[in-house]
Amino acid sequence: MSENATAVRAASIAGAGAPITVLHSLAPPDGTTKYVDQVTSGAPAEVQVRHFSWSAALRDRYDVLHLHWPELLLRARTPALRFGKRQAMRMLLRRAARTGTPIVRTLHNVATHESGTAAERRLLSAIDRRTDLFVRLNPSTPAPPDARPDAVAVDIPHGHYRDRFAAHPRSRTVPGRLLYFGIIRPYKGVERLLEVYDELRPAGTELRLVGNPSPELRARVEAAVAASDRVSARLAFVDDDELVREVTAAQLVVLPYAEMHNSGVLLVALSLGRRVLVPRSPANEAIAAEVGPGWIIQYDGAFDAAALELGLAALRAAGPADSPGEPDLAGRDWDEIGRRHAAAYRALLERKRAG
Repeated sequence: MSENATAVRAASIAGAGAPITVLHSLAPPDGTTKYVDQVTSGAPAEVQVRHFSWSAALRDRYDVLHLHWPELLLRARTPALRFGKRQAMRMLLRRAARTGTPIVRTLHNVATHESGTAAERRLLSAIDRRTDLFVRLNPSTPAPPDARPDAVAVDIPHGHYRDRFAAHPRSRTVPGRLLYFGIIRPYKGVERLLEVYDELRPAGTELRLVGNPSPELRARVEAAVAASDRVSARLAFVDDDELVREVTAAQLVVLPYAEMHNSGVLLVALSLGRRVLVPRSPANEAIAAEVGPGWIIQYDGAFDAAALELGLAALRAAGPADSPGEPDLAGRDWDEIGRRHAAAYRALLERKRAG
């Protein structure tokens, strides 16, 4: 996968031209904070954003197809539905090839968090071979194994959420409150967090969980919460108003993921001025250097009592729960991200036209 920063810079300098219609493989915004808000709200006037449906993908006219988490387009509850979605994706790839529509893919993760079927993996490889431009949310993201050597890569970071959350009232910080928030899946490490917290039982703290568990985890998480008088939970997907109240009530956000590359949850916590305990990774080291000291606390290896103690020690060293200051998130404004996407689209279309 080759870098083509020169072409992207040239397109940016050239400025806005004819409108570019981009079909994103994302559902429309629904009032809760999701990545789709960034690509929709941040898009400049020259980029006309369309949201995904199979009908739109296979019938409508658009200039660029922009894929996010393509595995989610292929998954369904029954084998028949999964087969139908794979067939639809094959039709979409053929249509893109026939019409010369370029494909862009944002690399949200290094690999899918939850493995799919062999048929799904083969089709995801085919998508990578057809992709013309990969958007990396951080420079440490490797190229997919099946990426073409001539595919372009550009770095466009994940945006912050300060503006989106500005209208929502904040809570007074509860000293000693630790918070996990976000979806609860096996790879997120929530069960391990509950075990470690119960083992350590650090004085002057409480643990709060906010998020919707997968069906196989719900009963186990509910049982662990019921068994402790220092653990509470809101096991549901919450709207932005409630999310802001929950996050700002916490003194430390704990994300005990088994692996971590890009995280919207991390950006939410930083946008709301909360310190975050995370596993060490190249991506987390880069953002820790970007936002300034004290905001991101990294532990090595698997999450354990020593990792939690590291986070608690950082809190004690930081001082009062509502100490002033905020992380440096310059360069992550949605308008800037929108301009960079537009430049990348225009450079890609010019490259395709040049043959």
